[in-house]
Amino acid sequence: MRRIREVIVVEGRYDKNTLLQVVDATVLETGGFSVFNDKEKLELFRRLAESRGLILLTDSDGAGFLIRNYLKGALPKDRVRQAYIPDVAGKEKRKRTAGKEGKLGVEGMRPEILLEALTRAGATFEDEPENAAQAEQITKADLYALGLTGGSGSAEKRAALLKKLGLPAHLTTNGLLDVLNALYNKQDAQEILNLISEKCE
Repeated sequence: MRRIREVIVVEGRYDKNTLLQVVDATVLETGGFSVFNDKEKLELFRRLAESRGLILLTDSDGAGFLIRNYLKGALPKDRVRQAYIPDVAGKEKRKRTAGKEGKLGVEGMRPEILLEALTRAGATFEDEPENAAQAEQITKADLYALGLTGGSGSAEKRAALLKKLGLPAHLTTNGLLDVLNALYNKQDAQEILNLISEKCE
């Protein structure tokens, strides 16, 4: 599985699930049109763009381009790359009927097509990490060990961490992991988590 440095932004969870079977990358969702009114998510995308670079990978229908064009105008142009999937007629297996325009979305694309789209967009493939520490990621076990999940007061600690880091308050635990691993290396993230954990004791 190819490892990609940039954070990839897709429309929804089925797109994300499909992509994570093809590449090892941080993949975030716009949540469809809800991103238009989500200032916190937009700010998060900006931070990730500055830190790691973003690749936009939306469906090839009108709705996908509406979301893409909105983000293109809202994010730093020199830090965002555009990945396009081809127009392919059909419907995804999970759907009873095809979409309004009758085109397959990201979730319906074959792995080789997705890889080609990301390659053409200029994705940075990091199949050989520079060092083990850089490749090491913070895990759910780390969050649990610090009392940020699965225990008494963990929700409050997570809320304090999100506030301290200026992240969206509604970010899920999985989303928090994605963002921490995208913005920080494991050592930095561990120090931040320890600091927040101590303040919440």
